[in-house]
Amino acid sequence: MPGWPLDGPAPQRPLVFAHRGSSAAFAEHTRAAYLQALADGADGVECDVHLTRDQHVVLLHDANLDRTSDGTGPVGDRTLRELRQLDFSSWKGARIPEIYGARSEQLLTLPELLDVLRGAGRPVKLAIELKHPSPYQLKLEDRVLEVLRAEGWDPGSSTVDNVAVTFMSFSPDSVRHLLHSVPPQYICQLVDDLTIHEIRGGLGLGLITGNAVANLMKATQLEGERILDAGLVGLAGPGIEYVRERPETIRRWLEAGRRFRVWTVDSEEDVDLCRELGIQEVTSNVPARVLAQLHEASPQGR
Repeated sequence: MPGWPLDGPAPQRPLVFAHRGSSAAFAEHTRAAYLQALADGADGVECDVHLTRDQHVVLLHDANLDRTSDGTGPVGDRTLRELRQLDFSSWKGARIPEIYGARSEQLLTLPELLDVLRGAGRPVKLAIELKHPSPYQLKLEDRVLEVLRAEGWDPGSSTVDNVAVTFMSFSPDSVRHLLHSVPPQYICQLVDDLTIHEIRGGLGLGLITGNAVANLMKATQLEGERILDAGLVGLAGPGIEYVRERPETIRRWLEAGRRFRVWTVDSEEDVDLCRELGIQEVTSNVPARVLAQLHEASPQGR
């Protein structure tokens, strides 16, 4: 894409967030994945959160247990104690070193992740994605903030000890709700490059239901873009495909002062693209490899 990176001096390297921890190495969202992310030197980590039936904030991407555990059914139907009985790591097929905890210790709550990050011995960033639709709707946001306050979170700086916290969601309702309690510079509106045809085709639904769901998802995307156009939040979170396909939108938001956090950036080509554009933050499943590439490309990187 010649010519569309912003003019000016060579950009500093992007900060690198470990996507669900170092999730190429160990099962996503596990204690092992986050401890490996810290060992890899990641600047920050990303997590997805859901509420249990007894209102604990747990780190899981899916609303259902089937893909990443030996359980089944909705996360929100289980208590934390019930979830503790499940195996969240063996599906990956990676042996967990003893220093990263037992198999029974791999599921993390948000306070437990904070404890892991406090042990880093250095400043660490934490990006929390609030997953919707949630059976508990916006109570998810309220509960996350309640948990953070109990851990000593300062809203003005959005920090807990050595951990700098930001909040993300694809849901414009979630973002607008967070704005009542969180300064806008710490909120990221996530956006994806969705077409009605692609959504409908990927859902495996009938024509009428598929069209209705696809239209709703597309409307959500457009509302997220309006939030970023209006400057209501300071962070833009597009996927890497969005960055490739919508250069004019990316340029407009960069020039308007939005800070970018692009996901999921794993390939050498995507890392180079983000660095050339002046993207400030990238999220990756392979943070050690991305950091090595960035440091090689920019010796003064840090």
